[in-house]
Amino acid sequence: MPRLLVVEDQPKLLQSLERGLREEGYEVVTSSDGRDAYEQASTTLVDAVILDLMLPKRDGMEVLRGLRSDGFSKPVLILTARDEVEARVEGLDSGADDYLVKPFAFVELLARVRALLRRDVLSRELCFQADDLEMNLVARSVVRGGVEIDLTRREFELLEFLLRHKNTPVTREMIARDVWKEATGTLTNTIDVYITLLRKKIEKPDRPPLIHTVRGVGYVLKDVA
Repeated sequence: MPRLLVVEDQPKLLQSLERGLREEGYEVVTSSDGRDAYEQASTTLVDAVILDLMLPKRDGMEVLRGLRSDGFSKPVLILTARDEVEARVEGLDSGADDYLVKPFAFVELLARVRALLRRDVLSRELCFQADDLEMNLVARSVVRGGVEIDLTRREFELLEFLLRHKNTPVTREMIARDVWKEATGTLTNTIDVYITLLRKKIEKPDRPPLIHTVRGVGYVLKDVA
């Protein structure tokens, strides 16, 4: 199910949103201040963000601008008490995809979230490339140098995750959470085994390596310059 990051500094409203969205089948990650929200959006794979503007530690608009400046491309729905036209325009111009004024009907929030997620699916990247390796998510195929590579489901998901974060180090905790859907951090050995299996299948002796170990961090898949 889609994973939503909900950012709201009012505890009761945050709890209500989290409970309601979970009941609708969404995975929900929460944050109650701007600094933490920026960190979570930058390090956690989420499908959309519901973002309050008046946040402690870092204003929501500043968070939004920072994320867009960093290349964050997932839909962002602003949720705020500010209903002036100028505030709406500023929010949309800063990179928000939609704007909902408090108080709001929960069913309307759900409808807007569904619309944003549909729009994101239509524009989502379906093919990835690094050096001469190509992954097609629709065909569920991986090809390197014109030769198709047979991957297990887990190997395919792991490679997709690394390609989505190409040239960016990812931790084993991130891999465990987003590929294995486990947040316990007990999968270190399992992840290392799968990285080894993946290397054996996709690396070529006549080409620079794609998957690199980042000591003390995890792994990074680097495109060959």
